Amino acid sequence: MVKSIAKKEFVSTLRDSRFVALSVIVLLLLLAATIVGLHSYKTLQAERDTAQETVNDQFVSAADRHPHRMAHYGSYAFRPKSSISFLDFGMDSYTGASVYMEAHRQNSANFSQAQQSSSLIRFGEMTVAFVLQMLIPLLIIFLCFGAFTQEKETGTLKILLSQGISLRQMAWAKIAGYSKVVALVVAPALALASLLLFGRGGFELGGDVVIRLLLFMLFYLVYFFIFIVLSVVVSALHQRSSTALVTLLGIWILFCVITPKAAANLGANLYTTPTKAQMEADVHEEVAKGIDGHNSQDERAEALKQELLEKYNVETLEELPVNFDGILMALGEEQSSHVFQEHFDELTGTFEKQNSISEYVGLLNPYLAVRHLSMGMAGSDFSHFIHFQKMAEQYRYNQSQKLNHIQATQLKYGDKETRLSSETWKDFTPFTYETPPAGWALGNHLLSLGAMLLWLVLVSTVGIRLIDKTKVA
Repeated sequence: MVKSIAKKEFVSTLRDSRFVALSVIVLLLLLAATIVGLHSYKTLQAERDTAQETVNDQFVSAADRHPHRMAHYGSYAFRPKSSISFLDFGMDSYTGASVYMEAHRQNSANFSQAQQSSSLIRFGEMTVAFVLQMLIPLLIIFLCFGAFTQEKETGTLKILLSQGISLRQMAWAKIAGYSKVVALVVAPALALASLLLFGRGGFELGGDVVIRLLLFMLFYLVYFFIFIVLSVVVSALHQRSSTALVTLLGIWILFCVITPKAAANLGANLYTTPTKAQMEADVHEEVAKGIDGHNSQDERAEALKQELLEKYNVETLEELPVNFDGILMALGEEQSSHVFQEHFDELTGTFEKQNSISEYVGLLNPYLAVRHLSMGMAGSDFSHFIHFQKMAEQYRYNQSQKLNHIQATQLKYGDKETRLSSETWKDFTPFTYETPPAGWALGNHLLSLGAMLLWLVLVSTVGIRLIDKTKVA
């Protein structure tokens, strides 16, 4: 009986021309979003690869220069796109794509796509994630809202129950039938995404990309299942299809439209961020309290000078076995980098607190939970962006200190005219960036993962028990 009901729901849905039309539209949107997203990914990645190779070549091929001039010449770090970010752009359109790495200063990432786009980008982008998060649940609602109400309105519910089947069994049968229908809509798009992905990069069974893609699919399957069960439960609790549909649409609007915006606004109001001008002023004030690498007459530099003279038991800076200017620059770089990093960490902490509000609200809203997990697996969330920033800063600091070491060991004190051979710069390793593994990404979204599991348990236990207690008129 259970299998018969599941088959009946599956077949009757496929015979419904209205639902078939909606399903075809959603499927076409999914396929179009997949192809467009991959094209956008390839274009942006090619541009960034070319730009990174260009600036790397420019650095190692630079003319003869003084090492400190080379430190100010600097270089750029371009953030590569994550392999499956074409499925979910996440925050990539709003975060910077490149960081200028120079001496004495930690710069933020700039040149985001949003800066170069019209204000319409605020309304979102047509991506696979957008269709999966917003439109598929809407399709599920129109599929499932009459799961029980139609049986009640036609009087067939009592007949089915008289055959010895329980409401719980009937609910699971309907859920199974609807799940097959949803799979027919979603599976082709996900299969196409996999073929395009592995056809482009080669199939590596144990690769991190495969793990990310499988987790990406799994989270959405759980998300769809939650909406299917929730829709069936709501249908069972109502007597009329119209009221069940209105209730489900209200839930969809609350989950997918109102709550996300409210959570973002609440986070921004609870944890305010300083303006860029204020932050730069605070950093400049604190850096000024440390050693000035460009001023050997500074009183803090004078104290360092006396310390070195005593250490090496000499009377003048010229007698030191190392170049005092290089040592002064290195110490100044260390102190200024520490100040910049403190303020950067404080600002990052504020943003993370703002985002945490959205993650906590995910306990009440599966849409927010799957959105965080989706961006995490796609490598387009805030955590991945900050990881790139930190790697770029680490490279910048090491590069600056290596140049300061060259000045301290290869040039004489007070020598500002000597130009080192361009061959010197070829010893510097170019900047490269690798996306952290899937386990690291998942670890940053354990709360959202817990929220998804909580919703899965609630709808599968509490929801089904509510159906058991439903009175059949």
